[in-house]
Amino acid sequence: MDDHIPGMNKSTPPHSSDSNLEQTFSRFTDEDLYLLNEGSHYRLYKKLGAHLDTADGQEGVGFAVWAPNAEYVSVVGDFNDWNRSSHSLSPLKESGIWEGFIPEVKKGTVYKFFIRSQHNGFETEKADPFGFYNEISPKSGSVVWDLQYSWNDQEWIKSRHKLNDFHVSPISVYEVHLGSWMRDCEEDNRFLSYREIAPKLAQYVKEMEFTHVELMPVMEHPFYGSWGYQTTGYFAPTSRYGNPQDFMYFVDYLHGNGIGVFLDWVPSHFAVDGHALSYFDGTHLFEHEDAKKGWHPDWGSMIFNYGRREVVSFIISNALFWLDAYHVDGIRVDAVASMLYLDYSRKPGQWVPNEFGGRENLEAISFLKKLNEEVYRAYPDVQTIAEESTDWPMVSKPNYLGGLGFGMKWDMGWMNDTLEFMHQDPIFRKYHHDQLTFHLLYCYHENFILPLSHDEVVHEKGSLLRRMPGDDWQKFANLRLLYGHMFSQPGKKLLFMGSEFGQWDEWDHESSLDWHLLEVENHKGIQCWVRDLNHAYRTYPEFYEGDIDPKGFEWIDCGDYQNSVLTLLRKGKHSGNVLAVALNFTPVPRYDYQIGIPLSGYWKEILNSDAKEYGGSGVGNLGGVTAIDEPFHGRPFSLKITLPPLAAVFFSPDYY
Repeated sequence: MDDHIPGMNKSTPPHSSDSNLEQTFSRFTDEDLYLLNEGSHYRLYKKLGAHLDTADGQEGVGFAVWAPNAEYVSVVGDFNDWNRSSHSLSPLKESGIWEGFIPEVKKGTVYKFFIRSQHNGFETEKADPFGFYNEISPKSGSVVWDLQYSWNDQEWIKSRHKLNDFHVSPISVYEVHLGSWMRDCEEDNRFLSYREIAPKLAQYVKEMEFTHVELMPVMEHPFYGSWGYQTTGYFAPTSRYGNPQDFMYFVDYLHGNGIGVFLDWVPSHFAVDGHALSYFDGTHLFEHEDAKKGWHPDWGSMIFNYGRREVVSFIISNALFWLDAYHVDGIRVDAVASMLYLDYSRKPGQWVPNEFGGRENLEAISFLKKLNEEVYRAYPDVQTIAEESTDWPMVSKPNYLGGLGFGMKWDMGWMNDTLEFMHQDPIFRKYHHDQLTFHLLYCYHENFILPLSHDEVVHEKGSLLRRMPGDDWQKFANLRLLYGHMFSQPGKKLLFMGSEFGQWDEWDHESSLDWHLLEVENHKGIQCWVRDLNHAYRTYPEFYEGDIDPKGFEWIDCGDYQNSVLTLLRKGKHSGNVLAVALNFTPVPRYDYQIGIPLSGYWKEILNSDAKEYGGSGVGNLGGVTAIDEPFHGRPFSLKITLPPLAAVFFSPDYY
């Protein structure tokens, strides 16, 4: 905050003292220092940073910062008119930590650390890497704050071991960007606060019957257009929407309504802003010094040095912090592929091989394994989720089996293949039929989530609705079919906000979703279809019990490429119940279409994306079909059904 300190003395002696600074205060034990330097202190946020405390009977704040290459460190802020020489910190043994206690500093005080490097005279003012709260951007100071809050989510925490368990429970995730889900259009398009959005979002998610929300990064970030992926304040929820207790209220409120909360989290790279982590103490402290390892060419950001033990402690402490302090139910780890490969987005000569000459980032692999090990050690009832876009093996398998240890992984292959297929004119889809079926060759290799995320509706890709082929009627029908296909396949589900009612335009982080579209019948129909898919997904165990078990899925016929039709069975793991699904990817209705089934009797049509209430043409099976005693597709009975145009239909035996 150089604008606060005109004419500040640049020649402050290395250890100037001040009677207001208590130098004997320390929050650290010898064990803390040992664990920090060993790289195994996973609650650093309880020690480093700024903490309201008492020393010698005086109330104030204990400050501590890790800056091992500093010659001089002080605390500057509005409490001392940003005077770099008045409140210096003292080095703590050989730990690299500088600390001190400043009496009478109160909650709400804005501060930074002034650092002079011992190597090159480099001087800077840095926000607190462990700060709990920041000034509202574009200001960049840290704010003294606490984490006191009276939680009311005990019942949720008590039961989430089951609700988060992908083996036994449905998981359907609504991905949300808090600043653009809904804004106050009557007040100059302003953000809603955490407390304002909580009841609105909770009510909507409950009505739509999603099980979880996933928030795009809420950690503090200066550039709003980065959507939170260029993080500066890893321990601070962005102050754009309120303070830490406001965000706690948000999580608490969703838990009170039976909704889980996942956070998008970015340990793969960090922002280069001068007040943040980069070149922190005049050296490349958090990032690699070699740009071939420490600079990310895609995002213009810094890459953490996963081989430095204190940095590993910092990142793992941060993951556990959001689970500890904010009760979140899981973290989705962004851009894992960029961490695993040393040559990610780099040309020959732009990367450094590992010690064995390979392209695998051995330090990052070790870090990811340790991250997942520590998260599940502390919280066996949460989930870690990898956004990993390659075929790296065993991402979601335990460490003891040689895996990376994540709970789940986004299936980017399914997403890419499916959207490419859906983009085809139905006339040509028969030539791309394998794009629908290839997924089943590997779908049980990992614990997959099927994502239709924010990445698919940005950067001039167009919204999902606009990317569908044909006239408006076919676009809406295709979108309903896409969602029906998604829910028919093994894997948990994720859908980005706005896609559930067929937003026409690409997502714009600067404005609210186009909620007015719900006044249009076709958009309301899409929303009702997604709601009913979620309801069926949660109601029928056949939909979710086999999401990661090969016994839960069976093709009836995956080879009818000439008609672009898929038929399949979903089977309950415990109940033995079964559902039949037929997907027609052409605009041609098909009558008396015969499929083999395992059971006789009446099969109810429980879902039909062509129903009029969803905006369809109303072609269907009049509530259901009775099986005939005619073997087909290698099964003892069969159904002759009507396949509506560009539609998904779901059938259940009449035993419910």
